[in-house]
Amino acid sequence: MPITATAGRPAVATLRDQEREVLYAVGCGLRDDEIAAALAIPEDAVAGHLARILVTLGLRDRAALIVHAFDCGLVAPGRGPRRRTAGPVPPVARHVPGPRIRISALGPLRAWCDGQPLDLGHLRQQAVLTALALCPGRTVSRQELLDGVWGEEPPNTNVVPVYIYRLRKILRGGEGPDSAIERDQCGYRLRPGSVTVDVARMEELVGAAGAAERAGELAEAVRVCAQALELFRGEPLAGQPGPFAELERLRLTERRIVLVQRKLDWQLRLGRHSEVIDELSALTVAQPLNEPVAAMLMRALYLSGRQADALTVFDRTRHRLAEDLGVLPGRMLRRTHSMILRGDEARLDLTGTAR
Repeated sequence: MPITATAGRPAVATLRDQEREVLYAVGCGLRDDEIAAALAIPEDAVAGHLARILVTLGLRDRAALIVHAFDCGLVAPGRGPRRRTAGPVPPVARHVPGPRIRISALGPLRAWCDGQPLDLGHLRQQAVLTALALCPGRTVSRQELLDGVWGEEPPNTNVVPVYIYRLRKILRGGEGPDSAIERDQCGYRLRPGSVTVDVARMEELVGAAGAAERAGELAEAVRVCAQALELFRGEPLAGQPGPFAELERLRLTERRIVLVQRKLDWQLRLGRHSEVIDELSALTVAQPLNEPVAAMLMRALYLSGRQADALTVFDRTRHRLAEDLGVLPGRMLRRTHSMILRGDEARLDLTGTAR
C-alpha cells in the first residue's frame, strides 16, 4: 500500500529514513525509550526526531502522529504494524551495548546510569567529565584537560589518567572495550552512543523551535522553546572549577537569556501580551541594561492597557544606561518609546521587538 499524505498534510515521503522509522514506531504505540532501544539510538535523539516530524508534518502532538501513521498506511489497523514492503515485524528492542548514561550540565553537574544517580566525585574530577561531555564527537587531549580544568596552576602529578580511570568505574563501563570513555593516541572522548547530554538535547529543541518559526507555527515554536528552557536547573555547571567550565557557564547562561527573549518575542507576536509581563519584568530586573528586553516589556505593558507603566520602564532604563554606561538609549528603545507616545498600537502589535 503506498504511503500517501493525510488530507492537507505533507506526505510521509518528505521525512528522512530514520524519521519514518520513528513515526512507524510511534504508530505501533512504542514509548521513547522503546524506540531508542529498537533503533539503537539515544533517547534524546528520538525526542529530536519527534520534534522535527511534528514540524514537517504540521501536527500538534503524539496522538496526532499516531493517527497520521494509520491514515497514511504506515501502520495497518487490526493487523498490527507493517512496513511499506512485506516482511516480518522487527523486534521491539535490540541490545544496545554499553551503559545508558545521561549527563546534565544545565545546572550543577549530574549524571545517571539506567536512571540511577551517580556520585561523580570531587569537583576537579567532575570538571574532567564536563570537558569530555561538552566536546562531543572529538578527542580531548591530556593537555586540553590540564589547561581547561587547572588553568595556570597544573597539578604536580599526572592525575588525568587517574581521574579517567575513576570516571570509567563510576560510569560503570570498567576498562573493557565498552567503556563509556575511550582513549586513543590523541587523548580521551566519550564513546559515541553511550552518553546523552542535556546540552545537546537543548540545542535539538532550539533547532526544532526555529524550524517551527520558519514554518509560521509560532505557537509550536513557543512550546518547543519552553521545553528547551525547562532543561535549565539553575546556573549551568554551578561550582565547576577551571577556565573551560567558566567559559561554558558564561556561554550557556547567555544562551538561556537569548532563548527566553526569543520565546517572549514569539508570545508577543501571538498577541499574548498580558501573560509575558511577569517574566519580562523579572528579566529586566536581572538584566537592567538589556534594551531589547526593556522594549518588549514596554510593548507588553502598553498593549495590555498600561501606558504609564510602559513609560516608567523607559525612564528607568534610560537612567540606568546613563549612570552605569554613560550612554543614551539605543534606536530600538527610542522607537518603542516614540510609538507608545504616538499611540501607534498597530505597529507595536504587528511587529517583533521594535527596531
